[in-house]
This record gives sequence, C-alpha cells and structure tokens, in this order.
Amino acid sequence: MLEGEAQRSILRERLMANVSGGFGVLASLLSALGLYGVMSYMVARRRNEIGVRMGLGAVAADILRLVFKEVGLLLLAGLAIGVAASVALSRFAEALLFGLKANDAVTLAGACGLLAATAMVATLIPARRAVRLDPAATLREE
Repeated sequence: MLEGEAQRSILRERLMANVSGGFGVLASLLSALGLYGVMSYMVARRRNEIGVRMGLGAVAADILRLVFKEVGLLLLAGLAIGVAASVALSRFAEALLFGLKANDAVTLAGACGLLAATAMVATLIPARRAVRLDPAATLREE
C-alpha cells in the first residue's frame, strides 16, 4: 500500500526522466549524423588534395591523421563552447537536478567523453573512404 503510493507520487518525475533520456539519445544520434555529414562533405571537397597527397607517397596513416586532425579541431572548439555554455547556464537548471550540483565535473567530463567518442565513430566512415581513394583516378580528374 505505502510502496504503491510512493511509486505513484514519483510517476511524473520518472516519466519526465525517461522522456528526457530519450531526447538525449535522439540528440546524440542527430549530432553523430550531422558530424558524419560534415566530415563526408570535407572528404569529398578535399578529394583532389587527398589524391595528390597519396600520389606523392602519403600512406593511409597520413590520410587518417589528416581527417582526424580536422575532426579533433572541430571537436575541441565545440566542447569548449559547450562546456562554457553549460557552466554559464547550469544555474537555471539547478532546481531540476536532484542529488547533483549544477557544475558537476564528473557529469561534464562524462558528457565530453561521450561526445568525443560519438565524433570519432561518426568520422570512421568518411576517413576510410578517404583512405580508399584511387590516386590515379583522382589525378586524372584534376
């Protein structure tokens, strides 16, 4: 009886937590898809440059380093802006955080780590596509 009443009293909070978690997963998927699109565009735009580099002797590791370096720069800029905005705006959401401080370092670090992992996974396909470019065909198009 008492346990059922306790469960009913937190039903709305539990539903909001589940909906918020679902939106968080959806936001992560959308960010991965967006980053995949940006990186695919970057690889397609720099196709001739990558082909010339490969024609001059660049190996797969060099091309991967080139692609992941650009992702790293975008990722660092995004994380810096995101963390600054999160710290600045966290006081508005402090009333909704039960058992957490507004600027919880572990939570921020976990979110940054998850976003970095998502960025690296979203970059794998365009990076592999860049490595598989045929330098002769690329140079013929040039």
